[in-house]
Amino acid sequence: MITLRFVYISLSGNTASFVRRMSQYLEERHGDAIAIETVDIKELIREDHSFYAMQGDFVAFLPTYLEGGNGIDNGDQEILTNPLGDFIAFEDNFKNCLGIVGSGNRNFNNQYCLTAKQYSQRFGFPVLDDFEMRGMTDDIKRIAEKIEKLYKI
Repeated sequence: MITLRFVYISLSGNTASFVRRMSQYLEERHGDAIAIETVDIKELIREDHSFYAMQGDFVAFLPTYLEGGNGIDNGDQEILTNPLGDFIAFEDNFKNCLGIVGSGNRNFNNQYCLTAKQYSQRFGFPVLDDFEMRGMTDDIKRIAEKIEKLYKI
């Protein structure tokens, strides 16, 4: 059995919905051949649990929440999603991160999924893909296929 691990933070519920629907899709495709573990950073913090070292590879999912700047020449500042970065940095968890999937709103142009791109640069793992808002069925299938290749299933 292969264990897929997804670490995410979701503020509006969009990222949580995507991770849940993609997990269901993968479970339908692979049945008992896989197990899926999810870590909801927001719930981890809410329940006053400490960060911990991840045991095994994982994929991170991150929405984009920024303030200030335009994302190109006059800066920006990540807001609200910083705990995911703190978790990835904790105990060198970034070394087990296979990559990150960003989400956002295309109306924000250059800032669309910018936080995922920044995490990629900061930690040295790839941006695997992105989706807008809650994601569509095609997004789930496309990103699930990339995850299947990463985990060799």
